[in-house]
Amino acid sequence: MKQALYVNHPGFLSQLQDLGRFGQANLGLTTSGPAHRFAFIVANRLLNNPDNAAQIELSYGGASFTALTDCCISITGAMCEVLINQRPQARWRALQLQQGDILEIGYCQQGVRCYLAIAGGFLGTPSFGSMATTIREKIGGFDGHALTAKRVLTCQSASTCVNQMLDISQQPHYDQDTVLRIIAGYQHDLFPSSEIARFFHHDFQVDPLSDRMGYRLNGPRIESKVSQLYSEGISFGAVQIPPDGQPIVLMNDRQTIGGYPKIGTVLSLDCHKLSQMVAGSKVRFEAISIEQAQNALHLHQYQLAHLKFNPC
Repeated sequence: MKQALYVNHPGFLSQLQDLGRFGQANLGLTTSGPAHRFAFIVANRLLNNPDNAAQIELSYGGASFTALTDCCISITGAMCEVLINQRPQARWRALQLQQGDILEIGYCQQGVRCYLAIAGGFLGTPSFGSMATTIREKIGGFDGHALTAKRVLTCQSASTCVNQMLDISQQPHYDQDTVLRIIAGYQHDLFPSSEIARFFHHDFQVDPLSDRMGYRLNGPRIESKVSQLYSEGISFGAVQIPPDGQPIVLMNDRQTIGGYPKIGTVLSLDCHKLSQMVAGSKVRFEAISIEQAQNALHLHQYQLAHLKFNPC
């Protein structure tokens, strides 16, 4: 273990995350983990870290750090300016920091969340088998809290930095209008056919109150035959329709149970895209089958297994 970075400015909302806390929903503990899983995994692989090594997820960026030792980092995710000692740096690549260097991560220009990884992985407070931060429950991360100024970030010791970059053809683009693929759930029949048609044939806009718990969408009111059900377990990507008729896509920090009717579940890959969308962005839903969802996930797993890193 070594002291790695001093936090000059923590940014708008920065949290320590690993891949998430699994198998604890029966205790009322949600998964948490990175909102954009692909960017998180790439940041670790650029540094030859395990996929689960903890990173800092910065929502909207705007952070500054001082290097307390020589270390290797990577920054992926949302488009933002990256400076080392006022010199511009590329994202999606490994970067070397020398002791005393000033790292600045600007505010996100496209997308919402960027990821700061360090060789060896950051260290935090593990809770229930994970260092993922859940602020609502005050567990994981830094004693359950977001990153604050004047904190010293520690990391595991790691090997020498490898200068490599993710091939530009594999770097994602953060479009502000997107299609969300959705699989119908067993409560689909609680919605009249006219309401289902309205749901799939109209655009919705991302609400400013969207966060890691759920993305609220504004659009035509969707009516169901019932407004309330007995509470039951809720999956990642479930689309709840509350009494106001405005859909909510449940995300990483969702509650573990809920009683609003659910029209279906958004494909997890598209939830990751949704997490990078700013308020006012437009989304449209597209129905897919379970087989199509499985094929999309298999293709994504193949792409993850065949990432192309170029020397730089």
